[in-house]
Amino acid sequence: MPMRLSHNRAVFVMVAVALMWSTAGVVTRQLESARSFEITFWRALFTALSLLVILPFFQGPAVFRKVAQGGRAFWISGVCWSVMFTAFMVALTLTSVAIVLVTMAIGPLLTALVARIFIGHRVPLRTWVAIVVAGSGIVYMYAAQLAQASVLGTLVTLCVPLAGAVNWTLTQHSHAQGHDVDLIPAVLVGAIISALATLPLAIPFSATSHDLALLAYLGLGQLAVPCVLSVMCARVLKAPEIALLALLEVVFGILLAWLGAGEVPAPSVLTGGALVIGALVVNELIGWRLRQ
Repeated sequence: MPMRLSHNRAVFVMVAVALMWSTAGVVTRQLESARSFEITFWRALFTALSLLVILPFFQGPAVFRKVAQGGRAFWISGVCWSVMFTAFMVALTLTSVAIVLVTMAIGPLLTALVARIFIGHRVPLRTWVAIVVAGSGIVYMYAAQLAQASVLGTLVTLCVPLAGAVNWTLTQHSHAQGHDVDLIPAVLVGAIISALATLPLAIPFSATSHDLALLAYLGLGQLAVPCVLSVMCARVLKAPEIALLALLEVVFGILLAWLGAGEVPAPSVLTGGALVIGALVVNELIGWRLRQ
């Protein structure tokens, strides 16, 4: 039986979730031999193994029936999760932690655009302004360090918020049609797909026992556990609260990479990141006030 959270406890849990999510960058920088697709494979495998133990505890054996009986939307959601898992870890091997996290932070704005294009959701003026400001921050961040920036790393990173936008839009549309998509079993499917897709690219393995211990943590403590906890928090907190608290991942992640891996963010990244985060915070706060 999952525990029942009060509002205050849910806030504290979401802060802890953001902290756990944010450890991916600094932990990846501590790996000795594992690289690129091998990192993605082991993390996805350990995530899948962790969820195979955790999900029956929280949702009972019925969780496996949900996977077996999942419809088209469920499986598309699983594919989206697999893209997010794979692109995120590969991006961390191609560019800095700060650039990956700041670029991923535009997810809520991309979701608004995708929802507008594919299911006709109206985008408020404040969100259009936020999209322009955040886009300017991203352009400035990359333009100021064009010589050092990885174009491939940028494109791979953008796959994460884009897949997330498709996933959330699909989930919302399915709910409106009376067909709810359970995201946690879909996370399990995504982890399995990611592991299978990257296995051929991960061979030959070079990870040491030290690497495997860190990658096991990424699968369990950085992804599986916080994903389950975030869903529990989503039952208590409003969507704007979740969105704002999740932005702490960017702050925590940059700070941890700075302190734990000596990865000092460039001034352009801090300035561009401030524009992105500021646009998101203002947009969510205004939306929250209007809903009140």
